[in-house]
Amino acid sequence: MDPDRVDRPTVPYPEDPRTVPDNVQGPAIDRGDRAALRADCANCFGLCCVALTLTRSADFAIDKDAGKPCRNLQEDFRCGIHTELRTQGFPGCTVYDCFGAGQKVSGETFDGQDWRRAPQIAGQMFQVFPVMRQLHELLWYLTESLSLEPARPLHAEIRRTLDETERLTHLPADAFSDLDVAGHRDVVAELLLRTSELVRATAPRRKKRDHRGADLIGARLKGADLRGADLRGAYLIAADLTGADLRLADLIGADFRDANLSGADLTGSLFLTQAQLNAARGDAATKLPPSLGRPTHWDR
Repeated sequence: MDPDRVDRPTVPYPEDPRTVPDNVQGPAIDRGDRAALRADCANCFGLCCVALTLTRSADFAIDKDAGKPCRNLQEDFRCGIHTELRTQGFPGCTVYDCFGAGQKVSGETFDGQDWRRAPQIAGQMFQVFPVMRQLHELLWYLTESLSLEPARPLHAEIRRTLDETERLTHLPADAFSDLDVAGHRDVVAELLLRTSELVRATAPRRKKRDHRGADLIGARLKGADLRGADLRGAYLIAADLTGADLRLADLIGADFRDANLSGADLTGSLFLTQAQLNAARGDAATKLPPSLGRPTHWDR
């Protein structure tokens, strides 16, 4: 993964209120609350269960082509095995996060029309969804950046970029095919990197901690002092991070699949997502940022 692209999912599978500029209307995102960037499956037409490709693996029990409904998707757009996904061979579904793109595409972009009742829009809807997800993920990181006091010199630029990203999410469906999402993502990634450098510079350091993109699969990092470390895109699969101090560490794109975060301190870590936590293991002693929740499969 290239962490600067800010587009790799955690697992392979798949302060003031503001308005949207340029006369593109839509619900504003409060810079202090990322509620609009959390998945609301009750107001989505099961888009992640249809639009995405599944590959038979440890994460998914079946192969499924993009545009084909998963066999577990019910007529009401709910998952028939939602409470048993891990035991039924679909742990990858439990860590996927659309960052609220599903309800945006379903309720706003396509004005509540669903792909079953209006099959003529299905193809376009399934193409818009992954693009919207990328934009919403960028909104998650940019919104977090505005809450970081050491990055205040960049806040005006972050606000402008946030506004532009939000504006793009309110474009009509037919405009998404022409969006240069990769180019926009690169602009955001460079801004996030500068944000990270300003924040991590405030962390106490005894030595350089640059683990960007590092292969740390199965690494023994129990009790490690990783404050302010650059772990962007690091492979931490099955790593032992028990009791590790990850405060102010940049975790964007880090792969935490099956990593042990029991007792680790993740408060103040940068650009951590719920999907990353869901892919890891932890316990009641794991300290989390207030914006994220403790996964239900973790030890209590």
